[in-house]
Amino acid sequence: MEIISSKENIAVEDLALLKKIVGEQNIFIDAETVLHYAHDETEHLHFPPEVVVKPRTAEEISAIMKVCNAKKIPVTPRGGGTGLSGGALPHLGGLLISTERMNSILDIDEKNCQVTTEPGVITEILQNAVKEKGLFYPPDPSSRGSCFIGGNIAENSGGPKAVKYGVVKDYVLNLQIVLPTGEIMWTGANVLKNATGYNLTQLIIGSEGTLAFVTKIVLRLIPLPKYDLLMLVPFRSLQQAAQAVNAIFLAGFTPSALELMEIDALKITSEFIGTSIVPVTDDIAAHLIIELDGNHLEILTTEMETIAQLLTNYDIGDIFFADDAQQKNELWKMRRRVAEVVKAAGYTIEEDTVVPRAFLPELILRIKELGRKNNFDVVCYGHAGDGNLHIRIKKNGTANSFEDKEMTESLRALFTIVHELGGTISGEHGVGLIQKGFMNIMFNEKQLQLMREIKKVFDPNNILNVGKIFDAQ
Repeated sequence: MEIISSKENIAVEDLALLKKIVGEQNIFIDAETVLHYAHDETEHLHFPPEVVVKPRTAEEISAIMKVCNAKKIPVTPRGGGTGLSGGALPHLGGLLISTERMNSILDIDEKNCQVTTEPGVITEILQNAVKEKGLFYPPDPSSRGSCFIGGNIAENSGGPKAVKYGVVKDYVLNLQIVLPTGEIMWTGANVLKNATGYNLTQLIIGSEGTLAFVTKIVLRLIPLPKYDLLMLVPFRSLQQAAQAVNAIFLAGFTPSALELMEIDALKITSEFIGTSIVPVTDDIAAHLIIELDGNHLEILTTEMETIAQLLTNYDIGDIFFADDAQQKNELWKMRRRVAEVVKAAGYTIEEDTVVPRAFLPELILRIKELGRKNNFDVVCYGHAGDGNLHIRIKKNGTANSFEDKEMTESLRALFTIVHELGGTISGEHGVGLIQKGFMNIMFNEKQLQLMREIKKVFDPNNILNVGKIFDAQ
């Protein structure tokens, strides 16, 4: 069964050319497949592509891009489909290129602490593969069990360990890319320092698949820490939990993870996954998950005890120390499932704000006030250690923020608050389709024009992930 799309970008002769490139078995136009690729994890939005293609090599992608560039066919790159900003939604129809067949780890270079991988490798699989060699790739988005490393490159992903170890951009040495015009090239060199010309590698990272198609990735690795300790601290005040985050750093500690979970998010998640590892009581407003890692257990133990003592200055409940790997895994499972679970509970609109860490208490306070004023419920959680707060919104009758006038006004007010606090509107989810209308909060027209001109240099016919970050020109 073929799906009839309202978009008509791909002619019969174009389809024949694509089949010659990747084989008929890797071209899909049936309704079931096309509808599967019509959505990612962004709200409840669905935009079907006309055709789904699954290439295996950079050379096949090059040939595909040459066809699409000549015919001006919109192309949407897609990884694991876990995105939260609509970056992989083919809202203009056209061709969707999935990287799921490009799923090989090509080389783990233990001597130089590097790994070369294709973009369709699941992040957790990559992490486990290098872990077996005693090496560590720290960026770990909550969706690491299903997201692709290529998508992490596109969004400059972070995750809980970003507070100590940084985000994806801090580990990428070199990228093989295919330009929208079909040329294959490397962006840099497999070295730790490189001051030779403009840094094309870093330009591609976080560009959300709008400039080029990433086909190979060289990442630097670090030695795997031998030990980690984890504790959960309940606070009777959400504001105090946010204040305590900065106090930990000001006291001289750098946790490997420092996560905030508001009690409403915790209640929903605990019930959904059926865990009672965290006591949920009415007097608790939020929890902090604090992790330390390193190579000297006695030092970590002393630091954890000192942090625990520091937190007694706040109105807290009993601190829970995870005693073994099972307890640690259960705590992290709960944290990583939050986004999925609260979305299922009706909190379908997620924002990904970042402010300087010391301003987290004010951000949370003003978000709550905004929710009361504009009649929506909100729960907060996220990477408090680096000021990255995920804000989940539920408003009766409003499942999507995209092109919803009332919700758009509320989000503009939210992002204006973030900007006033010296922050930005996205830390790791990207701008994509649903945030692009707010770019003028962060940038003036000259800045936006420079970005559009960069896009034009890479993609003169404006075919690659069109209408993401900026409106289609």
